[in-house]
Parts: sequence; structure tokens; C-alpha cells
Amino acid sequence: MACCLRLRPPIGQRFDLVSINSKKNIKIAKLSIRNCAANPENTDKLVVEVKERLEKEHKYLPVGKNGRDDEELILWFLKDRKFYAEEAISKLAKAIRWRHEFGVSELSEESVQHVAKTGKSYVHDCLDIYNRPVLIVEASKHFPEEHEHREDERLCVFLIEKALRKLPDGKEEILGIFDLRGFGMQNADIKFLTFLFDVFYYYYPRRLGEVLFVEAPFVFKPVWQLAKPLLKSYASLVRFCSVKTIPRPLWMRKMVFG
Repeated sequence: MACCLRLRPPIGQRFDLVSINSKKNIKIAKLSIRNCAANPENTDKLVVEVKERLEKEHKYLPVGKNGRDDEELILWFLKDRKFYAEEAISKLAKAIRWRHEFGVSELSEESVQHVAKTGKSYVHDCLDIYNRPVLIVEASKHFPEEHEHREDERLCVFLIEKALRKLPDGKEEILGIFDLRGFGMQNADIKFLTFLFDVFYYYYPRRLGEVLFVEAPFVFKPVWQLAKPLLKSYASLVRFCSVKTIPRPLWMRKMVFG
């Protein structure tokens, strides 16, 4: 039986045109900025250009899937950098180098099972109502002193990769849910939270569509005030909510939040 997480739709942004009157005569010039994405031919040429430059300037980087010659990956980072080749090359080279050094391709269920068995983070079996894979973190089960940060980081990246593999055709983003019920200061981990958002910002750009902080207790407020400036633009993706305000069938509420 198919099922889905029925979550509150993202809060959209609205842009209004503002008209300013002045007694002085002002000549208004219309500026037209061509977007390479509007022209598939230009986009293809730009991808080839970036690939050739990566081969010339970063020949030490690996090739193949998620390598310097992966045209799908190149196009994704070009979109992220609004088709500015210089910025895309810089960010992409850093991401490919990180994947190699971190050993992303070597991560497996077995390699992270020691920390995964705590149940503090997992990818839900179902997609949400917008067909996004759902990455869930149960914060009350996270104790920073129990495992080395490296173990938590490896689990984090493994689950991101797992969630991305669940993306349906035509979908590009995943949803993050932090279940903060029972959260205490013993569960606070600014270092890991910063790592999580840094990973999305630098190495998985435009993949995190929304983050829900569910039932955040009062003691979480100072943690958020410390973490928020470190999360850069991703802080704007965070929504605070309660279990009751997330519309979903009762059976799904029981499945996800107990």
C-alpha cells in the first residue's frame, strides 16, 4: 500500500514590484540578462567547457560517477552557481576532492551499522506528500560522547546518499525532520549540526528542500541561537512546528512520531 508523509507545504517567497515616483525625470533602462539554462545548446557547451577545464586544472581528481567528467554532476553545480563557470569549477573541485578523501563511495550499511543501530537517524521508507525522500533525526537518541564525531559524520553522509537514491524521476530535493521531543542539553551538538548543514551547502547544494524542527523544547532555544548564524542561507529552510500542526493521516503520525 502506498503511503506518504503529509507535511505542511513550504512557505513560498513573494516578490512585489515597487514603483517610486520622483519629481526629477529619470531615464529607465531595461536590462536583459541571458540565462544559459534557457538555451540547451549554450548549456551543453558550458558543461563541456567546465569538464575540459577540470581535466586541465584538476587532473588529479577522480573520474567516473561523481567525478570530474560526470556531466550530470557538472550541470548540477552550474545550476547551483547560476551558470558562473568559475564559481562552479571551484565549488565542484572542492566537492569531488572531499568525496574522495571522505570515502563516500566506500560507505555501506555495514560500515555505519555500529552508530546506526542507535536509531537516532534514518531514511524513512515512505516519501512525503511532495514525493521527497525523508531523512529523520531523533535528537533525544544522540549523545555526542558515545561515538566519535567521525562515526556520526559517516552515518550522516551515508543517509544523505541513501535518500538521494530514493529520489523519483523529476524530483531533486529531500526533506529533513528533527524530532526534538525529549531533547535535553546532553543531546546538544553544535559541531555536528554545523557539519550537517556544511555538507549540504558545499557538497550537496540545492538538495535540502526543507527542514522541520518538531516539538522544540525551551532548552533548544539557546542551541538554535548559537547554531543559526553558522548555517548560512540554510537557516531560512528551517520551520518550527508541532506534531499536531503537521497534517497527516493518524496512521502516519503513529508510524513516524510514535
